[in-house]
Amino acid sequence: MSRAVLAVDQGTSGTKALVICPERGVIGTGTAPVTPRYGPGDSVEVDPAHLLSSVLDAGRQALAEAGEPVAAVGLANQGETVLAWDPDTGTPLTDAVVWQDRRSADLCAGLDDRAAELTRITGLPLDPYFAAPKMAWIRRERTSEGVVTTSDSWLVHRLTGAFVTDAATAGRTQLLDLDDVDWSPRALEIFGLGDERLPAIVDAAGPVGTTTAFGAPVPLTGLLVDQQAALLAQNVTEAGGAKCTYGTGAFLLAQTGTSPRRTTSGLVSCVAWRLGGRTSYCLDGQVYTVASAVRWLTDLGVISGAADLDRVGGSVPDSGGVCFVPALAGLAAPWWRGDVRGSLTGLGLGSGPGHLVRALCEGIAAQVVELASAASADLGAPLTGLRADGGLTRSALLMQTQADLLQIPVEVSALPDVTALGAGALARLGLDPTLPVAEALPDAKPSAVYEPRIGPDEAAERMARFRGGVTALLERSPATTRVP
Repeated sequence: MSRAVLAVDQGTSGTKALVICPERGVIGTGTAPVTPRYGPGDSVEVDPAHLLSSVLDAGRQALAEAGEPVAAVGLANQGETVLAWDPDTGTPLTDAVVWQDRRSADLCAGLDDRAAELTRITGLPLDPYFAAPKMAWIRRERTSEGVVTTSDSWLVHRLTGAFVTDAATAGRTQLLDLDDVDWSPRALEIFGLGDERLPAIVDAAGPVGTTTAFGAPVPLTGLLVDQQAALLAQNVTEAGGAKCTYGTGAFLLAQTGTSPRRTTSGLVSCVAWRLGGRTSYCLDGQVYTVASAVRWLTDLGVISGAADLDRVGGSVPDSGGVCFVPALAGLAAPWWRGDVRGSLTGLGLGSGPGHLVRALCEGIAAQVVELASAASADLGAPLTGLRADGGLTRSALLMQTQADLLQIPVEVSALPDVTALGAGALARLGLDPTLPVAEALPDAKPSAVYEPRIGPDEAAERMARFRGGVTALLERSPATTRVP
């Protein structure tokens, strides 16, 4: 009997699938693009059919390359992307509203007097980033028919007929009671969703249903939101460890163990995963635009793509005084100011492409420093290191800049596709509940370790310049900042 599993990571801009064998590693891969539509009013939508077809196409490619059957399937998902759909037929009733969409901002503003209560219940600040405001917006602006859920529930239903979500994805809605790990009647009431039919909350590993979408019947036994899947694959399972994924955005997660840590520093307190009925928690902070900011610089013609960062940025010794706050879709944690837009200051006649690239790398890295500092404050101890993954970790310039500003080592994962690897580990755990978690995880040895090359004084000076840029933005756009 095959011991290989199919792991699928359904992401914002594409889906990646791996066939993973415990003895031979990755023996098959597949990819399929997803193209969100960016529209007026900060709208970001995608055709649900494209989400499903990308899962099927990528999975079938991986299986064809592997040339052998699998014993189970694991699925990682985007987290805060939502849609309405018919639970009888599985037919979508709306497009999927992507996590970056901010059209529910006015709805959030109308609930501002409930923000503190929601944060106390769910661990999340009131912000359009999360799923519940989007769900309520769909009910107000699009349809009252069917069910409205995160995209994973719809995908799982189409694959297996089950109506479920995992505890960590449920925690990204702002409808989950963080302590009870169950739907909160009060949060549902606040968002006007009290009459909704919601999916059952399940563990991240365990039988969910059976799918024939990839050929012969195979059980779906792993289910988790993407960043938590990466946290697991990076083997950050003990309190105090942290990882950061550099993708479309940057996502720093710090493990807090079996008790939720209510944040006082602007981060999100949420479920990391639930395994065997036992919940682990984490602190979570986001940078909205990372690879998307690189793409913006590419569209301007400054670079030809992410592979150009090191070459162009390496043509100059520093940023030449240029400061880039790349808040092109707003500032996330710890500021929670989605209304703010980025700035590029300190330009002179001598400023060139290399200075812009270095300023972008510093702006990305500085935002991650702010997340790490907030996590350290909440944990009561500084982070001793940071494990990094994602496509932009291939930039030595960005990773060195990150280590310099953090003043701690940055370990870059040797493993590509850690989110899918996390989903694969969960599929194995769901097949065999007696398997120790550590044995299901991939080897997490780093491909590179970046040590700081500058001293704390210079790091502090560069951080002060970035913070000055953020302060100037906030002063130009006064508003009440919500802090969890």
